[in-house]
Amino acid sequence: MKPKPPLVPLGTLIGRELRTEKVEKPAIKYGQAALAKKGEDYFLIKPDCQRIQGNPLTSFSVFAIFDGHNGISAAIFAKENLLNNVLSAIPQGIGREEWLQALPRALVAGFVKTDIEFQQQGETSGTTVTFVVIDGWTVTVASVGDSRCILDTQGGVVSLLTVDHRLEENEEERERVTASGGEVGRLNVGNEVGPLRCWPGGLCLSRSIGDTDVGEFIVPIPHVKQVKLSSAGGRLIIASDGIWDALSSDVAAESCWGLPAELAAKLVVKEALRSRGLKDDTTCLVVDIIPFGHPIFPPIPRKKQNLLSSLIFRKISQTSVNKAKNKPSSVGIVEELFEEGSAMLTERLGKDFPLDSSSGLLRCAVCQADQTPSEGLSVNSGPYFSPASKPWEGPFLCSNCRKKKDAMEGKRPS
Repeated sequence: MKPKPPLVPLGTLIGRELRTEKVEKPAIKYGQAALAKKGEDYFLIKPDCQRIQGNPLTSFSVFAIFDGHNGISAAIFAKENLLNNVLSAIPQGIGREEWLQALPRALVAGFVKTDIEFQQQGETSGTTVTFVVIDGWTVTVASVGDSRCILDTQGGVVSLLTVDHRLEENEEERERVTASGGEVGRLNVGNEVGPLRCWPGGLCLSRSIGDTDVGEFIVPIPHVKQVKLSSAGGRLIIASDGIWDALSSDVAAESCWGLPAELAAKLVVKEALRSRGLKDDTTCLVVDIIPFGHPIFPPIPRKKQNLLSSLIFRKISQTSVNKAKNKPSSVGIVEELFEEGSAMLTERLGKDFPLDSSSGLLRCAVCQADQTPSEGLSVNSGPYFSPASKPWEGPFLCSNCRKKKDAMEGKRPS
């Protein structure tokens, strides 16, 4: 049985929140629309989550799209389990800023844990995931696959908060798949046709949850991006590839400009249907993050862009936390707090997982199972006499999660 974490009085936690939380939180307005072709798209809307149960000051919202393939079981499983798996990987009793800093790593752990649990059920379907957490003006997006989340701001700039993991479009992922033992090529029916796929399995994507029958080089490790909006707010459009195969990010944003979120989602789906017809499941969530008192986003007409206004992100100087690549930046619209897309689990879990001195146990950084020091394996441990091996450094993995990590990296049991 896991030892219970020490209890922190509710008054203490609320006091921390009052000292660090701004009273003015944005209003969250949202809408959803969908048309089904195969019936494999699912979505999650939870606008009333709380970091501390019973304390409305700790509220946050979750919105997600799950685009299943080869069946619906993976999409349903992820919808029902992913949020709890993410939250279980965040330390209890911490304040808002620490919670937000822990969230990117918890998202990685939650995605991998959900994938392991689903594969243990023996199902073979898979799903893309675009998973969005909104806390105040801070937006954190984790994604695998080719569903997408875009951000539209009052400056009229549309920015992509996700990375597509389609092999056809992502050279870095093609190289990773082949380095891990997979093959990348087109379907050969006398001549090569269709998009690039990975073999065995023939999947067009390099990352997903599920897909047990394809190969461990299809990984569930998400790209994660965290940004902070200005008090002017912004609009998120989260949608499955049925939208993005028909519309560019700019066209999707412009098709619903100035409309309430509920109507905006319907208009995006309608525009995709008009442009391409119903070729795939088409699901769209529109989420407006707006100051109180503004009924819709944006409240003012779009202005013509110039070169300066098109440089949207201002990067925060946190080299120990933020591993994002250098990008153009400008003042004041959106602050980019964190971005990481590596498929190497070792690079995504951090190193601050010390031994619990009260229990003498190590906690697996992925599944949160407690292990004795003799059972827990550091992600940094390697061959016994290797100078690169540092088995005393965290994070620690249980044997099951360590096997998953090795398999994703193309390592075979000796």
